[in-house]
Amino acid sequence: MEKIVLASGNAKKLKEMQQLLAPLGIEVVPQSDFNVPEAEETGLTFVENAIIKARNACRHTRLPAIADDSGIEVDALNGAPGVFSARFSGVGATDAKNNALLVEMLADAPDVQRSARYRALIVMMRHEDDATPLICQGTWEGEIVLEPRGEQGFGYDPHFLVPELGRTAAELEPDQKNRLSHRGQAMAILIEQLRGA
Repeated sequence: MEKIVLASGNAKKLKEMQQLLAPLGIEVVPQSDFNVPEAEETGLTFVENAIIKARNACRHTRLPAIADDSGIEVDALNGAPGVFSARFSGVGATDAKNNALLVEMLADAPDVQRSARYRALIVMMRHEDDATPLICQGTWEGEIVLEPRGEQGFGYDPHFLVPELGRTAAELEPDQKNRLSHRGQAMAILIEQLRGA
């Protein structure tokens, strides 16, 4: 079984990746198993940050690495929080603080202006100097609801309504979310590329 390092310490993200890549005979292990220091996300785009994180994991482990950078873009906020989604509320940001700030900023916005999308960029690098990393993108359209709903998922999921289902991302079962989500879409592209490799 091939081993790939996930350039993240997020346990839920790790579980998602493990479930999606297990059928290919790929073992996904967290970078924390190798004491990899967190990379400083200095990129201005999702793809730049994903490359920075993947290269950092490759450098410290000498193994192939997968990194993703993802976030939510809200139209009423001109695409914010975007690449700053994880640290939207500043130093010491948590999901709860980020969601509280988002709700506060949208409290006076009409429903029609609460359209949003999750965007995910997944990068796989075979080694630190990989000049042709695999880059896969997924987008999940929805809208923001001010009242949180659901217990599943993480991040902005309790406030991200999937209109065609009438449920938030946090109300979806993990398998259903994996099929529909921005990360699920990007991972489907990555899996297709890995199968063809």
